[in-house]
Amino acid sequence: MFVRCSPNARFTVLFSHGNAIDLGQMSSFYLGLGSRINCNIFSYDYSGYGVSTGKPSEKNLYADIDAAWQALRTRYGISPENIILYGQSIGTVPTVDLASRYEVGAVILHSPLMSGMRVAFPNTKRTWFFDAFPSIDKIPKVSSPVLVIHGTEDEVIDFSHGLAIYERCPRAVEPLWVEGAGHNDVELYSQYLERPNSQTDPRLAPQRSPASPYEQRGNIIIIHCTNCR
Repeated sequence: MFVRCSPNARFTVLFSHGNAIDLGQMSSFYLGLGSRINCNIFSYDYSGYGVSTGKPSEKNLYADIDAAWQALRTRYGISPENIILYGQSIGTVPTVDLASRYEVGAVILHSPLMSGMRVAFPNTKRTWFFDAFPSIDKIPKVSSPVLVIHGTEDEVIDFSHGLAIYERCPRAVEPLWVEGAGHNDVELYSQYLERPNSQTDPRLAPQRSPASPYEQRGNIIIIHCTNCR
């Protein structure tokens, strides 16, 4: 899905959404986000999600974001420095993996996890060979500016995960710790709504926009948002 909110937008956000959701459910959010920060939004469904074929797996998570990245680079000719990677929850896993291999304009990690084992077993202190989603070991390789966002009362991925990821970021900017927010309501808090984004200005905040016409090109849906300005 490619949400084109402005023909003059410098940045395109490659958005990797959370678990138990798909593009259809996220489309209104993307329209609002693109409008608010004056960026185009490119997103995709993971294997086995929405209308995507295949089966969900860690390997496929990385393959899926690689395919989205290649589409932005080759099909749409967007330069890496004009791409912002935004991962939310499980979406931070492929986002960190890609960011550890390519330098981009910026990276936003919304409710990130250190690793799968550390979520399931909070007392885990090291990464075992069978541990899935080891973002904590990849984040030191990220050379782009990173903004970490996390709710302090997150009941799914504990706040300590966001803090640990932030502390290991070589180029972390000031984090956004959303006081009192849980896992699925960070976007509703004023801290999130009011936080300026140094890369895009104006601010990072979701906002609903009027319905826009959809255009299908192969397996990519393009939304031309004529009222986003």
